[in-house]
Amino acid sequence: MRIAVFPGQGSQSPGFLSPWLSVDGTAERLAAYSEWSGVDLVAAGTEWDADRIRDTQVAQPLIVAASLLSWNALPDRDAVAGVAGHSVGEFAAAAAAGILSEEDALRLVGIRGRAMAEAAAAEQTGMSAVIGGDEASVVSRLEELGLTPANYNGGGQLVAAGALDALASLTAEPPAGTRVIPLQVAGAFHTRYMAPAVETLRSAAAEVEASDPRITIWSNRDGAAVDSGSTFVELLVDQVASPVRWDLCMASFAAAGVSGIVELSPAGTLTGLAKRALRGTPAVAVKTPDDLQAAAALLSASADA
Repeated sequence: MRIAVFPGQGSQSPGFLSPWLSVDGTAERLAAYSEWSGVDLVAAGTEWDADRIRDTQVAQPLIVAASLLSWNALPDRDAVAGVAGHSVGEFAAAAAAGILSEEDALRLVGIRGRAMAEAAAAEQTGMSAVIGGDEASVVSRLEELGLTPANYNGGGQLVAAGALDALASLTAEPPAGTRVIPLQVAGAFHTRYMAPAVETLRSAAAEVEASDPRITIWSNRDGAAVDSGSTFVELLVDQVASPVRWDLCMASFAAAGVSGIVELSPAGTLTGLAKRALRGTPAVAVKTPDDLQAAAALLSASADA
């Protein structure tokens, strides 16, 4: 079984969309994606600097747009038997699985980004990656500081979220055997601080028609496969203020016998996690169009490992 995965916020970098403009149809798609999301994605992906594309309301549509551009350019994508997305990447996964139209995915992610940016501006919060250590000890330390484990990324990585002073205390006195790396994000995503954004997104999602997935799709909620489109959209909404359990998604990949992983643009983060948590599973990160043939070769291999 070969699958495609879609990255989350923080995977973008200045100019990363430029190579994709050489692919037929990209300009037209980006024009539509920009209209639907409310963001000038051509300028964001080719001209704007790191600070500007770090803005939540820019980063989220930009990442989903890039993922869908590379998905549409992927040869042999009919060989993809399952999909999953990390955080905002779930919107691209939902479109790839046929749950949402691309238009609905981009409209919703534009609303999500703006609502989360507004919620983040209400209080001084942030996120930090905690690398290594014993997970139970790390979670215990976060609880002591009033922080939330927002992303369980597997491979020995957990992301803490909450008040900036508490994150500073975490950096000053980290759990044994860990490194703490502050992340360049605008707020404490996937925590109670995002509750106002949940309600905004729920209202918008209520107007969207969801179809049941054409292929297997796993949820960030608990790593389980979801066979109802409407249920998946509900989970997409709740996910804004709930932890991302990518560790459980990867456990489900292993249980399902996944034998190859293609990560769509802006790729690299999820294949890196897979190398540590799913050792020996072939993976291709599609960063530019030059990577498409390697991805196609993985998908079209004649026999599952």
